[in-house]
Amino acid sequence: MTAGISADPSLPPVHDDLGAEVATTAAARRVVSLVPSLTEAIATTRRAALVGATEWCTHPADLDVVRVRGTKNPDTRVIVALAPDLVVANQEENRALDVQRLREAGVPVWVTRIQSVDEAFTSMRRLFDVALGWGVPGWLEEAESAWATPPATDARRPRTAVAVWRDPWMVVGRDTFTGDLLRRLGLEHAYAGAEDRYPHVDLADLDSPDLDLVLLPDEPYVFTAGDGPEAFAHVRTALVSGRLLTWYGPSLREARRRLSELVSGAAPEGPQITRQG
Repeated sequence: MTAGISADPSLPPVHDDLGAEVATTAAARRVVSLVPSLTEAIATTRRAALVGATEWCTHPADLDVVRVRGTKNPDTRVIVALAPDLVVANQEENRALDVQRLREAGVPVWVTRIQSVDEAFTSMRRLFDVALGWGVPGWLEEAESAWATPPATDARRPRTAVAVWRDPWMVVGRDTFTGDLLRRLGLEHAYAGAEDRYPHVDLADLDSPDLDLVLLPDEPYVFTAGDGPEAFAHVRTALVSGRLLTWYGPSLREARRRLSELVSGAAPEGPQITRQG
């Protein structure tokens, strides 16, 4: 075990979302996060315990911790030197190779797997209660309450796509947290049956009367008022915070309300639905 990493051998073994056994402490005091949404969740819950995060971890805005490069190329030497009780990662966001290298260096790594809203709540509960030993935070219970009511079924479900890149155009496809979130909002996810999780699509298929709405988030591609909506002549678009669509931390407390307002065109501030042509 790397010096400074204090797993408690008296505790029963626990397993992360992928089934890997992870050595933990009774209550983690030093944590490194390799996932922006998990960084926000940990900082909101117990900021003093967060000692490292990636350059992509932008919330909270005033977070002052050691930066360990990016989600796909974390500096494992820096992470080991921070002697964390736990590193938190995600199956989609982070590379298995980096997780392996950290574990070989004696660093406990907890990997989450989240492909639906319900999985997000289950995974986060296990992360905080089992892996970190902090108990279930209040914000998580508030988020669960915000999403507890099923979507209305007495109205037509707008057929919706979420673009994540352009030139080439890519969209959210099957088996994704964002796709399930669309369903929970009462929308029809246009690419739920795609072969890939993030398929390439032709703009002509995306800018189609078959769709009612294309959401243009600000991550990973930074769509803006001048970069994205102008490409569409036949379908309405909406610029939206990627944090509301793809993050599964404290933002879930407000995501349902704000996204519902945006989709309905009722939001008094922020990105508005725009009609082109």
